[in-house]
Amino acid sequence: MASDINNILMVWISAVASLAYCRAIAKFMPAGFLRLMAVLPVISLFLIIPLQIKTMHIRGPTSFFLAWLANFKLLLFVFGQGPLSTHPPLSLPRFIAVACLPIKIIDQAPNLKPTHDPNSKTKQNPPPEIAEKDRKSQLNYAWKLLALSVFVYIYTKEQYFPRKFILLLYLVHVYIVLEMMLEIIAAFGRAVLGVELEPQFKEPYLSSSLQDFWSRRWNLIVTGVLHPTVYAPVRSISAPLVGKGRAQFTAMMATFLVSGVMHEVMFYHLGGAKPTGEMTCFFLLHGFCVGMEVSLKRRVKNSSYYYNKVGKVVAELPRMVTGPVVVAFVLATALWLFMPTVLRSRVDVVAYQETLEYYHFVKGIYSPMRKQWFSLAS
Repeated sequence: MASDINNILMVWISAVASLAYCRAIAKFMPAGFLRLMAVLPVISLFLIIPLQIKTMHIRGPTSFFLAWLANFKLLLFVFGQGPLSTHPPLSLPRFIAVACLPIKIIDQAPNLKPTHDPNSKTKQNPPPEIAEKDRKSQLNYAWKLLALSVFVYIYTKEQYFPRKFILLLYLVHVYIVLEMMLEIIAAFGRAVLGVELEPQFKEPYLSSSLQDFWSRRWNLIVTGVLHPTVYAPVRSISAPLVGKGRAQFTAMMATFLVSGVMHEVMFYHLGGAKPTGEMTCFFLLHGFCVGMEVSLKRRVKNSSYYYNKVGKVVAELPRMVTGPVVVAFVLATALWLFMPTVLRSRVDVVAYQETLEYYHFVKGIYSPMRKQWFSLAS
């Protein structure tokens, strides 16, 4: 860890400098082809520079922030779209934060206007009620931390449990850690930027359908960058050729394909696992199922009276029925197509080893300080 600090600093100093360069060229280079040519070297750099970091716990998030989020936001930026293209332009600190961090600023409600009246209860940037509802409660995180502690204990006794059960715990473990990591970064962003941010997750285990899971609940930051960079352009281009319905399905498949490819890239960065296409197949399968689900809903809505009545009954099944089916399908397909790459890259083993290294590193710093405190006290 200590030997990797210089690499971490080099990577993030380079990233900040590159983003400052992107913001600067926008002042005299209009959106379009020329700006794309000027930003392409930065996009290429962000694809490879995370590999300079040796520590997996830092390399993984850095790869996600730069190679995926920042690059997709920069692709929108070169064409004058996305969160980096605002009027007036973002300040440099806010531009860098929005570009490379998993945050999305909630737009101020149009009916809320600035006020200079100190007695007024309306502020210039009041937290919207919806954002307040989406913030995770302390109790929510308490039980998730408790679940993680139980998982860690079970890992020490894994020889007494079926292998599939341990792998299921790995999947839930990854979700909890990812959500908490992104929420910590969002809290940091709220404190530094002084703005309200959209949530990254909305309790995906409460999903009522696959469409609900992927479009409204799971990793909404990624959804927010894939929609304008992949889904919207593909749908717009294909609609005149194949019609609106097929264009929507084509755009969904393209979006899930890109997501699968980027997950292959992330795990190559994370553990050096060569892409096998399994993760891409996982996302293509889910893209196909979501597309079939949307198409079925449309057909039921437009069908005859009898089929519409039957379809309405199916469509209005309570969440307590559809929710477990959706979660079971996601977990089962993840065990089949997602986990093999995770295990082959030995991410779990390296994570455990690095955790022990962190412990000894902190202990090596704390122990001498503790002895010095006791000697001074005596």
